[in-house]
Amino acid sequence: MKQRISIHIGEYHASREPVVIQTLLGSCVAVCLYDPVEKIGGMNHILLPGKADMKHFNEPARYGINAMELLINRIMSLGGIRRRLVAKVFGGAHVLAAISKENGTGKKIAAFVGEFLRTESIRVASHDVGGRNTRKIFFHTDTGDVFLKRIQPTVFPSLVYKEREELEKVRKLLERPGDTTLF
Repeated sequence: MKQRISIHIGEYHASREPVVIQTLLGSCVAVCLYDPVEKIGGMNHILLPGKADMKHFNEPARYGINAMELLINRIMSLGGIRRRLVAKVFGGAHVLAAISKENGTGKKIAAFVGEFLRTESIRVASHDVGGRNTRKIFFHTDTGDVFLKRIQPTVFPSLVYKEREELEKVRKLLERPGDTTLF
């Protein structure tokens, strides 16, 4: 049986040995990188897009650019080849109903990761981002396989989303011109 490694916000792990790396994601994004020839893989858990302020930070891997570079460098130090890396991307859910989807961090992190991988010419083999569900993922470093379990939001957040959707419908109805009756 493979050893299980749990990572949390701002952490990353890579291994040459066959292990299962697992994490729980809400609005955060995890990137699983895998060299299929050397069978080396790793995962990060990104909290924020962009990069850390190097004067004021506690976990550099919480930030997108740092988390990606730290993971890639670790895989390369284990013998992985950068040009062979394949990515699988997960998370970026909109889990806080009090924040609009446009301002949600999940969407911003997922966009950052997508742009980073395109710029670095790292192929994305699969992805499951967005939505409202949290995800628990299990990444097998020796095969590149990822198993995903969706966790439905609780009743309260669902009600908040439904209320917000109804409010938006009413606002749109009020913006439309209506029939006018003159007396």
